[in-house]
Amino acid sequence: MRVSNEAGAPPSVCDAGWRPRSDWRERLERHSLGWVCAWEDGSLIGFVNVVWDGGVHAFILDTVVAQHRQGTGVGAALVAAAAHEARTAKCEWLHVDFEEHLRSFYFDACGFKETTAGLIAL
Repeated sequence: MRVSNEAGAPPSVCDAGWRPRSDWRERLERHSLGWVCAWEDGSLIGFVNVVWDGGVHAFILDTVVAQHRQGTGVGAALVAAAAHEARTAKCEWLHVDFEEHLRSFYFDACGFKETTAGLIAL
């Protein structure tokens, strides 16, 4: 497995009737600090996007690992590489939101700490 943050477009997004409000590349360039990919034998097996506020806060989004590689450390390696790159970019905080069934992954495998936060459903 090779984890990299090499330049290039992220995996294609399926179009299931969703239409972006702006050009995809423009959105990435404006909001994405970068993305990290995991490759195995030339195939993409994992991906994480890191967005930021342009300052000291970065956010993990879209952590995805191929089903046959889940539970093998690929996701944790992606998040660790994303944290390294965010730190290199002078970010001071890395945030993540997740569904309850992912609690152990983000807290135990990736080292996130529980915090008090707020949320408004829109």
